[in-house]
Amino acid sequence: MLRLDHLAVTAMTLEAGVAAMEAALGVALAAGGKHALMGTHNRLLGLGDVYLEVIAVDPDAAAPGRPRWFDMDHFAGAPRLTNWIARCDDLASAVALAPAGIGVPTAFARGELRWQMAVPEDGRLPFDGAYPALIAWQGAARGAGHPAARLPDVGCRLRRLEIAHPEAAALRAALAGVLDDPRVVIVAGAVKAMRAEIETPHGLRVIA
Repeated sequence: MLRLDHLAVTAMTLEAGVAAMEAALGVALAAGGKHALMGTHNRLLGLGDVYLEVIAVDPDAAAPGRPRWFDMDHFAGAPRLTNWIARCDDLASAVALAPAGIGVPTAFARGELRWQMAVPEDGRLPFDGAYPALIAWQGAARGAGHPAARLPDVGCRLRRLEIAHPEAAALRAALAGVLDDPRVVIVAGAVKAMRAEIETPHGLRVIA
């Protein structure tokens, strides 16, 4: 069974992404880290049992020699919510049940964190990125060491994640019996789009 793990906001630069999210939500993001294997870096925001990640290409990192995750090599424009990530206990089994193109399980590490993630060979997740990236945390990160538990509680909680796609029925079918989270809602839309409603100390805020 898949469980919502975190949301990814992609930006041209980390500074621009952080500024946009802090302005939208009215709270400060916490420190993140670097992903050497992908040549990216991030900042984080706790949302209770899940978290928000602002991610961008790290200008100081070497080119990874492979497509970056979340199709970041083709990203352009203003910072925006581009992806969602779902965690599982058995990544191999989750990959087997996922649509074609979900990716190859790849090992990652940052500081004390250890995890495996299915990364598509071309960087592009199924359903134009509307299907979740799959992650399996390892060691302490599977429990109390999960990033969401490590982050400062600034009073933000995810209320709803709305994912629009032209093939909404097929996307719902691909997730049926696999994901059980009432916060995730799949709707029909002319193009793939994502919208998150977040309760903050300043009231309900929306990022997209």
